[in-house]
Amino acid sequence: MTDVRGTEVRVPTEDGAADAYLARPADGAPRPAVLVFTDAFGLRPAVRDAADRVARAGYTVLVPNLFHRRGPAPVVELPAFIDAEARGELFARLRPALRELTPRRATADAGAYLRWLAERPEAADGPVALTGYCMGAGLALRAAGAFPDRVAAVAGFHGGRLATDDPDSPHLAAPRITAEVYLGHADEDPSLPPEQIERLEGALTDAGVRHRCEVYPGAAHGFTQPDTASYDEKADERHQAALLDLLERTFPPGAST
Repeated sequence: MTDVRGTEVRVPTEDGAADAYLARPADGAPRPAVLVFTDAFGLRPAVRDAADRVARAGYTVLVPNLFHRRGPAPVVELPAFIDAEARGELFARLRPALRELTPRRATADAGAYLRWLAERPEAADGPVALTGYCMGAGLALRAAGAFPDRVAAVAGFHGGRLATDDPDSPHLAAPRITAEVYLGHADEDPSLPPEQIERLEGALTDAGVRHRCEVYPGAAHGFTQPDTASYDEKADERHQAALLDLLERTFPPGAST
């Protein structure tokens, strides 16, 4: 099993430095980079553990604090386990930060994270992969459309509001995406009803994007997050396998140095 080194880093953005977590194999060799967009609860121990797991498979993984304008992560105090009752209260406290992270700011930040990775010796030359969770799935799709030359693969899991009538809906990025896309949807997710899934897949198909969209039966929104009541171990294992499969196709053996 590959030893992993995790460090706290700071990434310059146009609105100040973002705190972030960088995980990579301990041997120090340059590895293909993966940029992670978290859910609304942000950078926390469970997310660092997930980044370590991907790094252990042979990748350099950057997980920024998406709400860095509000201060270091976590920007609100989080319980060790987020149950249904805590979830509503936390979202109420996070609402100002969510509103502050506009599509323009999120895209500018994504560009900063990609530039930082391009300059890091731990990251191999060439394009990177993106993966996003909950709100992060939409951020990943928008980033892939904004920086097509820098992004080779995009994965999103239990994303919400991915194909709405909003003028900046994530599905509208499809014509600019050149990366391969994998999306694992939650079956029981009011934030992504069947009509949005159909609209999203139609946009990707019409744009000629290589993609696969799958609905995970019985899984709730947030099924990959082990520190929440939404966690589904079986669906999480499926997500891990799908993500690593996408990464291995994107960065075949020999691409890490």
